[in-house]
Amino acid sequence: MEHTYNPKAQSILSEIKKAVVGKDDIAAKILMALLAQGHVLLDDIPGVGKTTLAMAFSKALSLDYHRMQFTPDVMPSDITGFTIYNKQLGDFEYKPGAAVCNLFLADEINRTSSKTQSALLEVMEEGRITVDGVTRETPKPFIVIATENPVGSAGTQILPESQLDRFLICLSMGYPDVESTITIMERRHDSNPLDQVIPQASREEILQMQRETQLVTVHKAIYEYVAQLTEATRNHAMITLGMSPRGALAHIRMAKAMAYLYGRDFVVPDDVQDTFFDVGAHRLVLGSKARVGGVTAKTLLQEILNDTPAPQITESLLDQQ
Repeated sequence: MEHTYNPKAQSILSEIKKAVVGKDDIAAKILMALLAQGHVLLDDIPGVGKTTLAMAFSKALSLDYHRMQFTPDVMPSDITGFTIYNKQLGDFEYKPGAAVCNLFLADEINRTSSKTQSALLEVMEEGRITVDGVTRETPKPFIVIATENPVGSAGTQILPESQLDRFLICLSMGYPDVESTITIMERRHDSNPLDQVIPQASREEILQMQRETQLVTVHKAIYEYVAQLTEATRNHAMITLGMSPRGALAHIRMAKAMAYLYGRDFVVPDDVQDTFFDVGAHRLVLGSKARVGGVTAKTLLQEILNDTPAPQITESLLDQQ
């Protein structure tokens, strides 16, 4: 489905498109997550363009970018940084870790230890890093794009529900289609498409867009709609663990970001519906009946959407609020 974005968002996504082919919807959702001040989990196989996508965003948005390959021997201090005694200064000096940047790509997060995962998730949740009793703010804006290989791949472990809940959205890029694959090969023949990406926004402009996203109006009927959808995930017979209050808040934030990206200053039910799967699927724990029957989280969320009536929101109704 084609959407009309606001001019600034359109210019950013057009630059991303130069480097990432056939994944326009994924790029738009990541931009929404950035505007909603959240973090993204990409559950996908290697080699589908996750690193290229992150690098394209860092260039188009003038962001400081770091990437770390998570392996079993990665330590929490590799992420947060550490202090070391400097003989010349006669004092301890802080050496920043990989997460001290605007956009941090945490590759294969489910291959590292639980202690290291917790260190990263603490930075994500608080936007601060504490080393040896000294707390430092992460640069703003700050977004983590974490990738994980499908469960069952060699050396992987399942992320606990409490950690998954801290990601605003979970996406899967998937393989490109044949036409996109041909385009990728043609573009990579004699040049790197990332070299063609030019900045379309400064960090200050991104921060301003985040502030404007927060000001998007949400009618009480939309809050009630999100609450009903959230409650339905908790009462479904095939779902053992439904969406938490954090999940409902994440849903509202993504809906506001989608409205802003589409040039509206108010949320409509379509915004709620179009972000439900990205916000909700990774937060559910399915029951044994669903697992045995091969039923997916997205199938159950679609069933919940179909069974929950959407409110009618108009600009005149918003004026009366």
